[in-house]
Amino acid sequence: MTKIMTVVGARPQFIKASVLSNKIKNDSDFCEVMVHTGQHYDRLMSDVFFEELNIPAPNYNLGIGGLSHNTMIGQMMCALEPILLQEKPKFTLVYGDTNTTLAAALASSKLNIPIIHVEAGIRSFDNTMPEEINRILTDRISKILFAPTKKAMENLENEGFNNFDKNVIYSGDIMKDSALFYKKYAKKPQNINIDRDFILCTIHREENTNNLYKLQNIFKALNEIAKHYEIILPIHPRTKNMLSNVDTSNIQIVEPFSYLPMLYMLDKCKFVITDSGGLQKEAYFFDKKCIVLRDNTEWQELCDIGYNYLVGSDIDKILDSFKGILNFNTSHSELYGNGNTSDIILNSIRELL
Repeated sequence: MTKIMTVVGARPQFIKASVLSNKIKNDSDFCEVMVHTGQHYDRLMSDVFFEELNIPAPNYNLGIGGLSHNTMIGQMMCALEPILLQEKPKFTLVYGDTNTTLAAALASSKLNIPIIHVEAGIRSFDNTMPEEINRILTDRISKILFAPTKKAMENLENEGFNNFDKNVIYSGDIMKDSALFYKKYAKKPQNINIDRDFILCTIHREENTNNLYKLQNIFKALNEIAKHYEIILPIHPRTKNMLSNVDTSNIQIVEPFSYLPMLYMLDKCKFVITDSGGLQKEAYFFDKKCIVLRDNTEWQELCDIGYNYLVGSDIDKILDSFKGILNFNTSHSELYGNGNTSDIILNSIRELL
């Protein structure tokens, strides 16, 4: 039996792990050791996802979160090393681009444990983003790379991965598996007022929350849009700390949603406004347009086909995009596979053993 150590720590990773971890649990060829680093330490950003999605409870919970990037990665590596030495996994499996991802990849590589990177090859081409550095470094030291899009495959080829002893596989996007599987279980959030068409909004990225000028511009635009549609904003802990400095009078601020209520909101909303990477794709899975509060995106293909509008924190761009979304129709094309990514990943690992 092949032991895989899966290391997760943030909301998008719990969602990505939900389908694959349950498949591993029911496959006699594999066993999984789950490590939760604690990078998202708020219960509504962490524990509830394991309960709601029936993900196997973590074998280890490191409780490392709320620190600077370098401190967090260093402490995670130190905590992971004895676990890796004790468990001796055949592979370490990581998802996406968080500090958890890079810490697990670095700790494993130092112990010569091969790394499987799910969601490899994604690039925003902005090296000021911590996530971009995490992606690049994790890809470079991984043994098996699963790319979610054809564009991600091209990015890896352009970086010379075809010249290395690598296993680079187009898998489709595992978040689509989760969205399709759990959509039927979506449930309306409790204690929320929805009496007209609404827009789902999230803001959490440091480039916005750590820059008061940008954050104030974003909320000025949101308050204008809120004259036309209800805006419901599940608040991230980092954004919550900045609310005293911005006008939120026209915005319905609510506690963070776990996954199933978020799927309900995606299904029912008019469109999405976000700076999240994952939510951009989830909106697309539900055939919803998206205004992206960033200067660049790792999902450029969604901009190319007219689903996403890249606006940064520019008030005029945000408002113009709002008008454009209302007046522009586009056809839904398939970019992220057929919803069988978890099967492709597990079968590919089996074949490569």
